[in-house]
Amino acid sequence: MELKVLDREKNAVRVEIEGPDDTVIYPLINELLKDEDVGEAKYSVGHPQLDKPVLYVRTKKGKPQAAIKKAAEALAGQFREAKKLFEAELK
Repeated sequence: MELKVLDREKNAVRVEIEGPDDTVIYPLINELLKDEDVGEAKYSVGHPQLDKPVLYVRTKKGKPQAAIKKAAEALAGQFREAKKLFEAELK
């Protein structure tokens, strides 16, 4: 998966995603929407053969890049915890 910033404003960012993995993107969006500082988080797919998907994040407060990083770290923590639980249970 490769990322390319298309637009960057004070409180919004648009990121083009090449080779996206929807099993990563949709949980990321859900985590972003839990953040009270995020006003909008959406993922536009467009035409599958013509367009690359775009992630759009607009914040009410703070930088959108920081909100994305925070959401990604929260997800990583959730997956680490799930891995520990599975490893402990499946010994």
